[in-house]
Amino acid sequence: MARQFQVYKGLQRPLVYRGFKGKFIYWGVGALLAGLVMGALTMALVNMWLGLIVLIGAVAGGLVFIAGKQKKGLHIKSRPTGIFIHQIKLNLHRYGRKTSI
Repeated sequence: MARQFQVYKGLQRPLVYRGFKGKFIYWGVGALLAGLVMGALTMALVNMWLGLIVLIGAVAGGLVFIAGKQKKGLHIKSRPTGIFIHQIKLNLHRYGRKTSI
Protein backbone atom coordinates (compact mmCIF):
# COMPACT_ATOMS: atom_id res chain seq x y z
CA MET A 1 0.00 0.00 0.00
CA ALA A 2 1.46 3.35 -1.12
CA ARG A 3 1.72 6.24 1.32
CA GLN A 4 -0.30 9.34 0.52
CA PHE A 5 1.01 12.83 1.19
CA GLN A 6 -0.88 16.08 1.19
CA VAL A 7 0.32 18.47 -1.49
CA TYR A 8 0.38 22.21 -0.88
CA LYS A 9 -1.66 23.69 -3.76
CA GLY A 10 -0.50 27.31 -3.47
CA LEU A 11 3.03 26.88 -4.79
CA GLN A 12 2.37 28.74 -8.04
CA ARG A 13 1.11 31.90 -6.35
CA PRO A 14 3.41 34.86 -5.61
CA LEU A 15 4.57 35.50 -2.08
CA VAL A 16 2.33 38.01 -0.24
CA TYR A 17 3.37 40.07 2.79
CA ARG A 18 1.16 42.82 4.23
CA GLY A 19 -0.51 43.50 0.92
CA PHE A 20 2.68 43.54 -1.16
CA LYS A 21 3.12 40.72 -3.67
CA GLY A 22 6.16 39.14 -5.29
CA LYS A 23 8.84 41.58 -6.39
CA PHE A 24 7.08 44.51 -4.69
CA ILE A 25 8.08 43.07 -1.29
CA TYR A 26 11.72 43.69 -2.21
CA TRP A 27 10.88 47.14 -3.55
CA GLY A 28 9.17 47.90 -0.21
CA VAL A 29 12.20 46.76 1.77
CA GLY A 30 14.37 48.93 -0.47
CA ALA A 31 12.11 51.93 0.14
CA LEU A 32 12.30 51.39 3.90
CA LEU A 33 16.09 51.11 3.87
CA ALA A 34 16.50 54.12 1.59
CA GLY A 35 14.22 56.18 3.84
CA LEU A 36 16.18 55.15 6.93
CA VAL A 37 19.52 56.02 5.34
CA MET A 38 18.31 59.39 4.04
CA GLY A 39 16.71 60.22 7.36
CA ALA A 40 19.80 59.20 9.34
CA LEU A 41 22.09 61.27 7.09
CA THR A 42 19.80 64.29 7.40
CA MET A 43 19.65 63.86 11.18
CA ALA A 44 23.43 63.64 11.42
CA LEU A 45 24.27 66.47 9.03
CA VAL A 46 21.44 69.01 9.35
CA ASN A 47 18.88 68.70 12.11
CA MET A 48 17.13 65.95 14.07
CA TRP A 49 13.61 67.22 13.35
CA LEU A 50 14.25 67.72 9.65
CA GLY A 51 15.76 64.23 9.54
CA LEU A 52 12.60 62.81 11.11
CA ILE A 53 10.44 64.57 8.53
CA VAL A 54 12.66 63.29 5.70
CA LEU A 55 12.56 59.75 7.12
CA ILE A 56 8.76 59.68 7.42
CA GLY A 57 8.26 61.34 4.04
CA ALA A 58 10.67 59.03 2.21
CA VAL A 59 9.29 55.83 3.73
CA ALA A 60 5.64 56.80 3.29
CA GLY A 61 6.19 58.19 -0.19
CA GLY A 62 8.11 55.10 -1.29
CA LEU A 63 5.49 52.69 0.02
CA VAL A 64 2.63 54.68 -1.55
CA PHE A 65 4.49 54.76 -4.87
CA ILE A 66 5.10 51.00 -4.76
CA ALA A 67 1.47 50.31 -3.84
CA GLY A 68 0.41 52.36 -6.87
CA LYS A 69 2.80 50.45 -9.13
CA GLN A 70 1.48 47.16 -7.78
CA LYS A 71 -2.04 47.96 -8.96
CA LYS A 72 -0.77 47.67 -12.53
CA GLY A 73 0.29 44.07 -11.90
CA LEU A 74 3.42 42.01 -11.40
CA HIS A 75 4.40 42.28 -15.06
CA ILE A 76 4.11 45.91 -16.11
CA LYS A 77 3.84 46.33 -19.86
CA SER A 78 3.66 49.60 -21.72
CA ARG A 79 0.60 49.89 -23.89
CA PRO A 80 1.14 52.67 -26.42
CA THR A 81 -1.91 54.26 -27.98
CA GLY A 82 -2.03 55.97 -31.30
CA ILE A 83 -1.25 55.36 -34.93
CA PHE A 84 2.29 54.45 -35.85
CA ILE A 85 3.53 54.87 -39.44
CA HIS A 86 6.76 53.07 -40.33
CA GLN A 87 8.77 54.28 -43.29
CA ILE A 88 9.57 51.59 -45.84
CA LYS A 89 13.03 51.77 -47.32
CA LEU A 90 13.38 49.28 -50.17
CA ASN A 91 16.52 49.08 -52.22
CA LEU A 92 15.40 47.12 -55.28
CA HIS A 93 18.67 47.54 -57.20
CA ARG A 94 20.90 45.96 -54.60
CA TYR A 95 22.48 43.33 -56.86
CA GLY A 96 22.36 45.33 -60.12
CA ARG A 97 25.29 46.39 -62.24
CA LYS A 98 27.23 49.32 -60.89
CA THR A 99 27.66 52.23 -63.31
CA SER A 100 30.25 54.19 -61.33
CA ILE A 101 33.80 54.45 -62.66
